[in-house]
Amino acid sequence: MEDIETDAIPRAAVLLDDLRAAIGHAMVGQSAVIEQVLVALVASGHVLIEGVPGLGKTLLVRALAQALSLAHARVQFTPDLMPSDITGHAVLDPSTRELRLVRGPVFTHVLLADEINRAPAKTQSALLEAMQEYQVTLEGQTHPLPKPFMVLATQNPVETEGTYPLPEAQLDRFLFKVEIGYPSNTEEVAVVARATANQAGDELPLADVKPCLDRLAVSKLQQLAAQQRVDEQVVDYAVRMVRATRDWPGVAMGSGSRGALALVRGARAVALLDGRGYVTPDDIKRIALPALRHRIALAPDALIEGRTINDVLVQVIESVAAPRV
Repeated sequence: MEDIETDAIPRAAVLLDDLRAAIGHAMVGQSAVIEQVLVALVASGHVLIEGVPGLGKTLLVRALAQALSLAHARVQFTPDLMPSDITGHAVLDPSTRELRLVRGPVFTHVLLADEINRAPAKTQSALLEAMQEYQVTLEGQTHPLPKPFMVLATQNPVETEGTYPLPEAQLDRFLFKVEIGYPSNTEEVAVVARATANQAGDELPLADVKPCLDRLAVSKLQQLAAQQRVDEQVVDYAVRMVRATRDWPGVAMGSGSRGALALVRGARAVALLDGRGYVTPDDIKRIALPALRHRIALAPDALIEGRTINDVLVQVIESVAAPRV
């Protein structure tokens, strides 16, 4: 493995702090949510953001895209949305009498899939190839997506009428599932004050978000995270944590191996955010909830008892002994 430059990691940590601050000009509070999205960005992963309406899911994604000065696109998922509305389609060019490919919004750097569970499964699955293989197949031809490429999808966890739950195969493609909760009283006052200052409508408060990273900088951060040192005992810790979910009481379906991959990838990015060139067991624990909460399913008896996935995962995480490295 190529050695990491001595001063590269501190510089990367400063850049990521600048990015965090830029997003903070639009997003009040929600520091844990912002950090998890930044970790996913550095780890080259996709994020499913869940929360009731009005908590800033779309604002967070728009602020991130603007702070990165990357190409971004938004797709509002609806029941009548077709796969071609995302990936693109072929049209007959009247001048040449030949088929011409029209690329869809997926050909961008940051894609916001708003209310992804509003569209049926066939449309949701149109993102599968793009999320996993960073390419799209149109009319039998494979077209690579621009890099970096990141999907940030949002969904409402409460309203179920007219929604289509994401298939397990697609859920597993998201590196993290991030949950946005209600802000504190002080934060909510600040949110209202910022969103209504000198604004007559519902325009998002993005005026103060200045670009601080470009495409090349993001790619270098992702490469740097991929070079972080991960001790074999830390990898074993991540695997043991994932395996523990499979036999835990009240769990109907435990996490697959992709959960362990998400833990290690996320932990490398956490270490970079903290300005370190190595991963610790605490880095694994820090992102265990967002990395695993969408990869397990509770048994009916656990649901009847009122237990939540987060409650069960906290018990699993605390039960697995961390190595001393």
